[in-house]
Amino acid sequence: MIWSLIKVLLFVLVIAGLTLAAGLLADTGGGIRIEVAGWEFMLGPLQAVIAGLVLIALVWLVFKVLGLLLATIRFLNGDETAISRYFDRNRERKGYRALSEGLMALASGEHRLAMNRAQAAEKLLGKPELTTLLVAQAAEAAGDKARATEAYKTLLADDKTRFVAVRGLLKQKLAEGDTETALKLAEKAFELRPKHAETQDLLLRLQSEAGDWSGARATLGAKLKTGALPKDVYRRRDAVLALQEAATVMSDSSSIEAREAAIEANRRSPDLIPAAAMAARSYIEKGDKKNAARVVKKAWEVLPHPDLAAAFAEIEPDEAPTDRLKRFKTLLTVQPDADETRLLHGELLVAAEDFPGARRALGDLADRHPTQRALALMAAIARGEGADDAVVRDLIGKALAAPRGPQWCCDKCQAVHSSWHPVCDNCGGFDTLSWREPPKAAAVPAGLADLMPLLETRPKPASVLEQPDEAEIVDLDEIARRGA
Repeated sequence: MIWSLIKVLLFVLVIAGLTLAAGLLADTGGGIRIEVAGWEFMLGPLQAVIAGLVLIALVWLVFKVLGLLLATIRFLNGDETAISRYFDRNRERKGYRALSEGLMALASGEHRLAMNRAQAAEKLLGKPELTTLLVAQAAEAAGDKARATEAYKTLLADDKTRFVAVRGLLKQKLAEGDTETALKLAEKAFELRPKHAETQDLLLRLQSEAGDWSGARATLGAKLKTGALPKDVYRRRDAVLALQEAATVMSDSSSIEAREAAIEANRRSPDLIPAAAMAARSYIEKGDKKNAARVVKKAWEVLPHPDLAAAFAEIEPDEAPTDRLKRFKTLLTVQPDADETRLLHGELLVAAEDFPGARRALGDLADRHPTQRALALMAAIARGEGADDAVVRDLIGKALAAPRGPQWCCDKCQAVHSSWHPVCDNCGGFDTLSWREPPKAAAVPAGLADLMPLLETRPKPASVLEQPDEAEIVDLDEIARRGA
């Protein structure tokens, strides 16, 4: 609109300038004398201006006639579209002008104007690969989803615009929340452009959300081949996908495939704690205790974790507490100053009823880093040493109010998860969960204080290496006998 107003103002100014110039020439009273081949012409000022304009028009007409003659000659020489191109040239210029105005309007946020100019360009140019795409984007920006969908479907018919059409429809389905259709469209887009980085990332995310782990691994391999992913990152993420694939197979009771997938995941990324725990259990199922212990120890060197301790305990599930303590020495000597190592040592000593030794093993951990697990162990130790009930109750109260300690936290959105997952349930981030303290202490579930009158109950004992829930923490006799 502003450009049109500017053009009108410029036209008025030009006409006014020409009128003023003509008036000045008429007032001078002079003239122009022209001699040609013995002929002499006298032109007044106004006549000279008119003659100049006529001459310009004649020159323009001569060029047009010459252009038509050249087009006719090309047509006679076999160019069948030469004459039609000559007459369509002005139409084409108008079409490209409308297309340019539509692009500028779309970039400036004038979506309705962009759609109108795109439709005008579509009529003038007849090039859907240019104009239909602009119509689709303008309609989408203006909120006209039906018109945008129609335009994208039109683009599907042309091989040159099919990928753009599929990508546009894919974004529409994602906005609508139709992830099932979006996954199919992403697969089609990946088939058309397997090297397109954005399509690779989107397909990988949709496959992970849908649980298509084998497909996700294939997409990850394509990212590696195109150079969009470093090899070390690829190995880590492929191990994550292999691990989740193994967990899915295991849930289907296909133990052989699960074992193979779990071991493969652990080989690809030995520092992936869930993969190490699952691989150890796979070796246990095969009766290979030596390799199971080796996998756990190697992962423990990277990060001591309760899941690894639980898997290590499953190697000999029926051993006595004193025998278990001896066997666990291979883990306890690795990173002996780590908090998880101290907690594990304390649990094992409580199970063996060596309460002074358990207190020495914990050291100042309960004061330096008071977590539910550390304080529960201190309560078990105090009860085992015969401390007053008031002391034990005080420790239990502190344990109920204390933070849980390290948990699976998303590095992207900081959401806390009860167990490891390859994809964050909150933000959808892939391989973003790490074992660490959450940025803020997790809120204590409501109703824990109501368990205080039940301190003398005898629920079913828990395994010495299982991390207790709140109900298990408050059973003092069980804590003293088996550990937190």
